[in-house]
Amino acid sequence: MLAVQDVRLDPTSRQVWRGDREIRLSRKEFQLLHALMARPGDIVTRGELMADVWQTSFYTNSKTIDVHLGWLRRKLGDDPRNPTLITTHRGRGLRFEPAADTIAS
Repeated sequence: MLAVQDVRLDPTSRQVWRGDREIRLSRKEFQLLHALMARPGDIVTRGELMADVWQTSFYTNSKTIDVHLGWLRRKLGDDPRNPTLITTHRGRGLRFEPAADTIAS
C-alpha cells in the first residue's frame, strides 16, 4: 500500500482512495498515479513516464501524458490551476508532492 498525503493506492487490488472516498481509475490513470506515488517528492521525467506507463521510449503523442494527467487530477480533485498533489515542473517533469503545502518550482 502506498500512502502520500490523503491518497492511498493498493497496487495489488488496483484500488485508490482519497480520504475515505474510493476513486475509479482507468488502467493508464492508475499506472500514471502509481509511477508518481512510488517516488513522492521526486521529479519524474516525461521520458520515464512514457517508459513506465506506456512502455515506449518515444512520445507517440506529445499530449498523451497531459490528457491522462488532466483526467487523473479531475478524479482526485486536484485543482490544475493550483495543484497540491501532482505538480508540473516545466522542462523537468511531474512530482507527487509529499505534503500539501509544497510549492511548485
